[in-house]
Amino acid sequence: MQITVLDDYQDAVRKLACAQRLDGHDLKIFSNTVKGVGQLSVRLRDTQALVLIRERTALSRQLLEKCPKLQLVVQTGRIGPHVDVQACTDLGIAVVEGQTDPTVTAELTWALVLAAMRRLPQYIASLKHGAWQQAGLKSQSMPANFGLGQRLAGKTLGIWGYGRIGQRVARYAQAFDMQVLVWGSEASRARAVEHGLRAAASRDDLFSHSDVLSLHLRLSDSTRGLITLADLSLMQPTAVLINTARPELLAPDALVAALNRGHPGLAAVDVFEAEPILQGHPLLRLENAICTPHIGFVEQAHYEAMFAQAFAAIQRFAQGDLSDVLNAQGLVPRRA
Repeated sequence: MQITVLDDYQDAVRKLACAQRLDGHDLKIFSNTVKGVGQLSVRLRDTQALVLIRERTALSRQLLEKCPKLQLVVQTGRIGPHVDVQACTDLGIAVVEGQTDPTVTAELTWALVLAAMRRLPQYIASLKHGAWQQAGLKSQSMPANFGLGQRLAGKTLGIWGYGRIGQRVARYAQAFDMQVLVWGSEASRARAVEHGLRAAASRDDLFSHSDVLSLHLRLSDSTRGLITLADLSLMQPTAVLINTARPELLAPDALVAALNRGHPGLAAVDVFEAEPILQGHPLLRLENAICTPHIGFVEQAHYEAMFAQAFAAIQRFAQGDLSDVLNAQGLVPRRA
């Protein structure tokens, strides 16, 4: 089969041990990204199996109709709204999704918590320019001595979304002697109480009493734009917002506006509406925003596991085994 991997920004896939699984197949890997339907359709015109790295590429019906040889789409991780599964089914294209490990995103979340609370990126950047123990962060919207940073012990970590990642982050917080405050669905709040944590009385309670607030909601029609500027404005000027989940959870421009007003005082984000993020993005220009390039799932062992799943699924499909196929019901597989 001719297999294509798109948007491998670090050119890492070909160097994975699991890539040997595809010996005998024609593997093409693109490390640069294109977004237009026309450009993508040219890249995919001979592709029979397409491997997607999380949500980096959107597969619309318009694009899929321009991929005449495509038989299989393999998603590393869970399928999301970026893939039109119904269009795949209508066109006879099988879809397979994989599993991810919550550990890697939880660890990156905690790295951002520590970095933000102790102002590590600001101190590091200043030191490289010759300034000793200078974090900056002295604008009028910030509290006095904001650049000194704060300890975690004794502070309150708010968690919105108490699933696989949120639960791990809560355990990290307890290890750092933090109080944990959970908000989410009724089931999530009940589970948090069962685990000995405190459920927030309301979303206002969550925003107003969290020293660090970490988002771990899945994106859906009900959660898109859920967090507003009014919510963020309830946060204290010393508080930190962490987002390693989805940028669309926040209303458009709400975070930039909130940071400019100093409520919260600082944010650390790993996800953006359009990726790769453009150099002139407002968040990149704010001294009280810490930005990482969506690396929550980007870790060597995790890549090995995700792509081993993906390549094994391709092998099974090539042998006529449809047991992995998400849309097998009613699917008439396309054959080139």
